[in-house]
Amino acid sequence: MTDNATTPQQTAERQTTLQGVRAVFIKLGVLPFFLVGALVIFTLFSDRFLTFDNMTNVFRQSVYLTLVSLGQMLALITGGFDLSVGAVVALTSVISAMTMAALIGIFPEAVWLVIILGMLAGLGASLVVGLVNGAGVAFFGVSPFIMTLGVSSVVAGISLFLTGGVPVSGMPYAFADAFGFGRLWDIPVPVIVALIAILAMWVFMERMRTGAHIYAVGGNLKAAILSAIDTKRTLIIAYGLCALLASVAGLLLTARVESGEANLGGTIALESIAACVIAGVSLRGGIGRVINVVLGAFFITLAQNGMNLAQISSYMQMVLLGGLLILAVIFDQVRYRMMMGRS
Repeated sequence: MTDNATTPQQTAERQTTLQGVRAVFIKLGVLPFFLVGALVIFTLFSDRFLTFDNMTNVFRQSVYLTLVSLGQMLALITGGFDLSVGAVVALTSVISAMTMAALIGIFPEAVWLVIILGMLAGLGASLVVGLVNGAGVAFFGVSPFIMTLGVSSVVAGISLFLTGGVPVSGMPYAFADAFGFGRLWDIPVPVIVALIAILAMWVFMERMRTGAHIYAVGGNLKAAILSAIDTKRTLIIAYGLCALLASVAGLLLTARVESGEANLGGTIALESIAACVIAGVSLRGGIGRVINVVLGAFFITLAQNGMNLAQISSYMQMVLLGGLLILAVIFDQVRYRMMMGRS
């Protein structure tokens, strides 16, 4: 017998390993494999990649994409998606900044009142966008692709019209100091906001009736209707919350850059969809978990950070990100067929 001959025990071990990999893939999707691959590849490219400081930086940078991805998850679970989240981020930035800049001149002593009113204005404008998306999909049966694409164009145009393409300045310094660079218990405020949003979204999806309704609408719309679920209301809530979460990210980004920008969130729609699909959220609806989406957003940010350290150009990063999305969709198809075959 030769040294490289395969024994029955080795064959059984390989089959067990393959079955384990298959089980992980069916349950979690491609995310664990992408994460391991990214850690190995980028560690080879840069010694700084796996340092504590860099991982802390990645975690902080992933906050904005995490918030948007949590909202995108809701739209995807219902069987649609939201292409307007990037425009919502920009609209929030512009509206909140313009409101603060206008009110600070009227109430110079009431700084926090100005900040709160500015934030509410940005959140309110974005909620209107989400409700319009939800109404179009729920009541008029418009394809989520067409509806959110059209709304994205309208909202982006409004942001550019209001600013003329010029950043909005004049916001209270306390806004950026608190929400852009502030710390609470030595934890960055944006991270605390993201952690609160993650916890709230987990409770909403796993413990509340409306969260179960969102899964039901995406899993089988006809069955949801027969179960007396108000599908129209559920869709409006999903798209409304999607816009609100994108709006929170817009507020944090505005505080970070210290101005209202009409070009914020340019690629975040693609990135949020990629994060969700890589995290195992099915494009067919009905499947998706909050924690997985958080890890998916972390992976996208981790990959971008690794590409920066590897000195890959921003143009090539767009190519690679698009390629990852295509791969994730292909693997989603394979995973769906494996799930159907197992059932």
